[in-house]
Amino acid sequence: MANSIIKLEHISHNYHHSVALSDVSLEVKSGEFWALIGPNGSGKSTLLKIILGLLKPTKGTIQLFGGPIDSFKQQQRIGYVSQKSNAFSTKFPATVLEVVKSGLASRKGLFKRYTKEDEQKAIDALHVVKMADFKHESIGNLSGGQQQRVFIARALVGQPDLLIMDEPTVGIDRQNVESFYTMLSELNREYGIAILLVTHEIDVVTQLATHIACLNRTIHFHGPHEDYDKMTESELSGWYGHPIRRLHQKEMEPLT
Repeated sequence: MANSIIKLEHISHNYHHSVALSDVSLEVKSGEFWALIGPNGSGKSTLLKIILGLLKPTKGTIQLFGGPIDSFKQQQRIGYVSQKSNAFSTKFPATVLEVVKSGLASRKGLFKRYTKEDEQKAIDALHVVKMADFKHESIGNLSGGQQQRVFIARALVGQPDLLIMDEPTVGIDRQNVESFYTMLSELNREYGIAILLVTHEIDVVTQLATHIACLNRTIHFHGPHEDYDKMTESELSGWYGHPIRRLHQKEMEPLT
């Protein structure tokens, strides 16, 4: 039986008199790949901040890895990749390998040098995202998709059990979006890392994720992607707030 990694029960959050989240309940278990989708202003970023412990909900309870979030002390079990534009200055004079090794900084402490073991961990993480051949390349010389793979390697270098990503395809050209999500799906299947992904790329990611959560201040649907696929365009449009047209697989083929 899969272990619970994230368990949200009746989460609500208000900003002054504005409701950001209302009665959100959701559980992510080990080995699952969740896509969290919803329109702008639906509360996705607020929910991520609550899960990461950066924001306390107005109401509700949160558990991480089976215990209350307030007593959670194993932050290394969670890898986080924010939107690339906010995550790292690509003008910083660093190689790909140096960027990935920086993911170990919180464990190393101040003024401690990286060891050969640390470097091997970074190289191993780069192999996972198929970027090891670029380890000596300057981070600023890479394409948007390549940079995001490096940032994922940086999150993976500490060998987390959960990877959380906020709109990771920002800055990636459309031709590479599907291959990027395919890489995440392979990461989930081959290494068993649970993934929680916030995205607007609905039709691409919902074909690859194992579970879907539809959020617009409250959860309108959550469950396996097979059940999500049974929803009609009318049902999707109703909770999303504007018309949604499903793309069929043939329409998505040019993205590969």
